[in-house]
Amino acid sequence: MPESKVRALDTLPTTEALLVSDGDARIALDPLTGLNKYGCPVVPDPDLLDFASSTATVISEAGFAAAWQLREKRLHQSDTESLDDFYAREMQRIREALLADVADLEPRLIFAVSGTDAHFMIARYVARSTDQPLWVLMVEEAETGSGVAAALSTSFDTPAGRVLIDVLPLRTSQGAPRPPAEIDTDASARVQQAIASGRHVLLVMVDQSKTGMIAPSPACVMQLHRRHSGQLSVLVDACQFRLAKDSLRAYLQQGFMVALTGSKFFTGPSFSAALLLPQGATERAGLRVFPRQTTTNGAPEAVHPDFTLLGLLLRWEAARVEIQRFRALPKAQIRPMMAAFAEAIQQRLNDDPHFEPLFVPPLDRRPLVTVQSWDQIQSIFPFVLYRLPEGRGRAERMPLSREETLQIYRQLQVSEGSGIGVRRCRLGQPVVCGSRAGVEVSALRLCLSARHICDAAGGAGLSGVIDDALVVLDKTAWLIDKSAGSL
Repeated sequence: MPESKVRALDTLPTTEALLVSDGDARIALDPLTGLNKYGCPVVPDPDLLDFASSTATVISEAGFAAAWQLREKRLHQSDTESLDDFYAREMQRIREALLADVADLEPRLIFAVSGTDAHFMIARYVARSTDQPLWVLMVEEAETGSGVAAALSTSFDTPAGRVLIDVLPLRTSQGAPRPPAEIDTDASARVQQAIASGRHVLLVMVDQSKTGMIAPSPACVMQLHRRHSGQLSVLVDACQFRLAKDSLRAYLQQGFMVALTGSKFFTGPSFSAALLLPQGATERAGLRVFPRQTTTNGAPEAVHPDFTLLGLLLRWEAARVEIQRFRALPKAQIRPMMAAFAEAIQQRLNDDPHFEPLFVPPLDRRPLVTVQSWDQIQSIFPFVLYRLPEGRGRAERMPLSREETLQIYRQLQVSEGSGIGVRRCRLGQPVVCGSRAGVEVSALRLCLSARHICDAAGGAGLSGVIDDALVVLDKTAWLIDKSAGSL
């Protein structure tokens, strides 16, 4: 073997190591469990029933194979092409694949390590592009990415003054969603207040939140954007990436910036984010230069040509495989499958006294989008857990506390006993959602992903996917009953 190739093999980390590099402690593997903070290993786990795409999903065999092949490609080209050139070319290939549905709009796509970093980057650059101090209006952290508020609240002063963060609640103290009209009225009043005080507003709307909400409504945000042109910038937090092509195009056509990740609905590895900027937004937001700087968690804030982040490249390559697979499905096939899945899960959650489904408002993007599409179907199903006292009915059930819910969430991933206990399962991490009967509670989330839909269309059948989801709920109820005396 040539000496140069031996050096390359010695210096290029394994696929497994690369997939957990260029991030922060959240994707580092626990040496005892082999899992990251999100409960995912770095290698495929085909026996796991994984319905946790609102948080993170274990990498698929196809995704891991694509990442491995890309690393092999680099090894074989190490003698003929610099690492920086290889990285730039392969990132451009992925960029073009992601932009395939909106290429005619000529947006700019900037890769970022995480959704949190994307938010921080946009806030900082918008703040520095205006002579007015910046006011960021965003939804509550319980409904958006963990750490977003903290990242945006990090002291980064601008010549115009300190950036202020204003948080918009989406749910009541009991966990019920606030009426959309009430959220819109609240958001409008806060924007008016900020602009009246001489500030430029960065309005961060979410589509969809951790529990599947859109807020403020597209109609409200469009109206505010028109009314306060030049004084308000809009970032759509679509990091769940539960968006059809028409919705994504419509946001860009409105002049809104959009944050995406490949690691939620599309089930790529965690820490693969991107910003889509419509024509003109780059200059308006001051996004001309990306210096070598890092966010507060130590990860590079954005992917500039000076950065060569092979971990990010391999994670996006794994996500690209899942995205391309989903895009190849006939549109007419996707919506009916999602609707049938939603009906089955909602019925089970309503019928089983162990669960209280959280209401999720309809996914209404009018007048932004009026055509019917798959992204109008609910795919995140949040629910609170209840213990049933022996011999008593639904009316006397008791809610599990946040700590008890967290224990159930963790136990789902462990194989124990026999029967239903043997199955290993994953749900979306608990989300704080108020209190019940004086007990502070959290909701688990069962989520339909693009991978589930592709598996159903590719031969597994929708009934198989639904059956797997019901098994996850069966085990959740079993764990509640089993742990009644020990929680």
